[in-house]
Amino acid sequence: MPFANFKVPEKTLTPRQKEEIVTRTTELYVEIYGERARGTPLVLVEEVADGGWGVSGEVLTLAALGGAAPAGTGDA
Repeated sequence: MPFANFKVPEKTLTPRQKEEIVTRTTELYVEIYGERARGTPLVLVEEVADGGWGVSGEVLTLAALGGAAPAGTGDA
């Protein structure tokens, strides 16, 4: 079973954006492996707590990344 794991800063994606990641990743697997693969991809969108990761020795925060997902876009 193909598995894709996306780790993103918490509160930066709307539910619709997460759905799009799942849908487009599944479509990519189908494009590569054919229709037989449609029912098998497991796609996990994992939200990492603020300050829970870093790049180049620097801890990333939501503030440093420009804030949360836009208000009114279906974020629940």
